[in-house]
Amino acid sequence: MSGSCSELEPFALRVVGDSMAPEFWDGCIIIIDPGSAARDGAYVIVEYGGEHIFSQLRIESGRHLLRPLNEQFPPVELVGPYTVRGVVIQRAGRRRSEHKHYG
Repeated sequence: MSGSCSELEPFALRVVGDSMAPEFWDGCIIIIDPGSAARDGAYVIVEYGGEHIFSQLRIESGRHLLRPLNEQFPPVELVGPYTVRGVVIQRAGRRRSEHKHYG
């Protein structure tokens, strides 16, 4: 994830796959704010284990988990170093009714 944007400037990503369905479908565009604080329940982009993962951050009994919305995918416990690259602040769609703000 490198480019010409400032490290704190919001950027857009396209969702790949259905692990975050039905809230975020394959191919939808999400807007990420790298300056927002990642809180329990936030939708985040995390760099972990050499890859970037889009999921919901859950903090349970001191454990940090990435929990997909699609129950067919298991949660991932964040053990060891990880970096939150940003928090989803908006979902864009082709129609106005598909747009949604988070945060």
